[in-house]
Amino acid sequence: MGNPLLIFWMRLTQQEDDQRRTRRAVRRIEAASTAQASATIFLVMRRMRAPLIVLIMIFAVSVLGLTLIPGQDGTGQPWRMGFFDAFYVMSYTASTIGFGEIPYPFTYGQRMWVTISIYLAVIGWAYAIGSLLTLMQDRTFRQALALQHFSRKVARLRQPFLLVAGYGRAGELLGQAIDGLGRRFVVLDVSQERIDSLELGAYHADVPGLAADVRDPGYLGLAGLDHPSCEAVVALTDDDEVNLAVVMAAALLRPDVPVIARATSRGMRERMEAFGSPSVVDPFDRFGDHLRLALRAPASYQLLTWLESGPGAPVPRRGTAPRNGRWVMCGYGRLGRELTADLRSAGIEVTVVEPRPTGEADDALVMGSGAEPDVLAQTHLEDAVGFVAGTDNDTTNLSLVAAARRVNPSLFVAARQNLPASAPLFSAMRADTLLVPTQVIAHEVYAQLSTPLLWRFIREMPAHGDAWAAQLVDRLAELGDGQLPLLWKVRLTPREAPALTTWLASGGARLEDFLRNPENRDSPLHATPLLLLRDADATLAPGPDFVLAPGDELLLAGWPAARRALETTLVVDAAREYVLTGRRVPSSWIWRRLAPEARPADR
Repeated sequence: MGNPLLIFWMRLTQQEDDQRRTRRAVRRIEAASTAQASATIFLVMRRMRAPLIVLIMIFAVSVLGLTLIPGQDGTGQPWRMGFFDAFYVMSYTASTIGFGEIPYPFTYGQRMWVTISIYLAVIGWAYAIGSLLTLMQDRTFRQALALQHFSRKVARLRQPFLLVAGYGRAGELLGQAIDGLGRRFVVLDVSQERIDSLELGAYHADVPGLAADVRDPGYLGLAGLDHPSCEAVVALTDDDEVNLAVVMAAALLRPDVPVIARATSRGMRERMEAFGSPSVVDPFDRFGDHLRLALRAPASYQLLTWLESGPGAPVPRRGTAPRNGRWVMCGYGRLGRELTADLRSAGIEVTVVEPRPTGEADDALVMGSGAEPDVLAQTHLEDAVGFVAGTDNDTTNLSLVAAARRVNPSLFVAARQNLPASAPLFSAMRADTLLVPTQVIAHEVYAQLSTPLLWRFIREMPAHGDAWAAQLVDRLAELGDGQLPLLWKVRLTPREAPALTTWLASGGARLEDFLRNPENRDSPLHATPLLLLRDADATLAPGPDFVLAPGDELLLAGWPAARRALETTLVVDAAREYVLTGRRVPSSWIWRRLAPEARPADR
């Protein structure tokens, strides 16, 4: 057994070395980012060097010529112009202002030289202006200018923000949801067209965006990876290797920043998880979990999809679970494999339709295209209870759903939508459950970023049963008038709830009393608790008699007015006293002096 003191010292120095290496890496990113952002001025000087030299030479030769060519004063005596007068004359002449001849009228020699200088200046200015216009149209210059503008906007951010790498459909949906929460985000994407679309988005705040390769750590640094206000990094590109590069850079350079990444294979998920502990979202794996939940507990699936849609979303339609029986799977790609494995693990028989050999021994495999009637007939759809159209082609999936329903109208249908433009068609088809990978990713990331308590609630909610979920859906629908109410978090700490410190420590802090209206305590707030977190233990939908304790965290759903009223109770002693006892206590020192006797509340 080694020396404990020596082991402790070695671990301490190793941690310090790791911290120094991280700081050095961040400084290298900052230096590279600064060099990239300041490249504009060097590019201008390099491209405009020749035109500027030509202009300077024309100006210098013209000034020198005026000083050398003799003139005459007002009496006809020889007179030579000084350098200052020559410089002044050429300044207003070359700039086409033309004040006149000073201090004496020019001789013919001087006029000839000024005439030559004028034409030379015109040629020089034409050359310089043409070069400048060419530079303004140059793609490299415009990129450098955009880079400098982007870096300044990111540097000026003072509130927490997200770094979103990839602004496809998933990034756009996430950005809208994050903006709806009043939070800021920064975007990197390789497509200039997507970055330009940021200007068309109806966001409440300006969104800094840059068209760049997100695999470059320098661009990640420019986008705020080394910024103290960066609170999370989200990698949502459609290339798993690119997302892996973002996870690597964030884990190595900013290990304290949480990372959420998109991945579509288990192998890539494992490679990402080798770098710290990123949260990996696999839309196909998540849809498999959602499908199993929809089959087992339709109300729980309805509640899950509603909460992940964000505040203001209408109540989704509650499906009907199919009876036990066989399923038919059309499309055995990444989605098909995930769903087949999930269904078979639940003891459900699955017949797979695939036009290409899968390389797996499967007795329930039908070779061929599901769009062909003869192939679809081999699956015996009339005896099946469920059907999945999971190919990567929307036209094929729609035709498969139509053909399957024509054979068996009672089928439970799950379909995959690949393109946003196909949304109206799939909506009209009214599938029982629909996979839109970009929406699954955006909703999943939103649930993790909006508040960790919502993510905890979503993970633990299915275990409480379908009847419990149905009651909660009805309660939220009544509270929000058919739309999802506002979700927010409350921490019962001395810093965030100073007015409740003594009451919480007394051991009699009931949740029902906590949710009274500080304007009229007989009227409860329009809010309902979804989750209470105490240490590591979570209680879902606690009842009115639940006793609160110091340090509890609550996830609440309700009206914005209820949130504002509750914030008053948390920090104002007079509001707390009225909510708990019904006594009206003056809030200021002067009024307490004038009215020492607290009067009871009007009932």
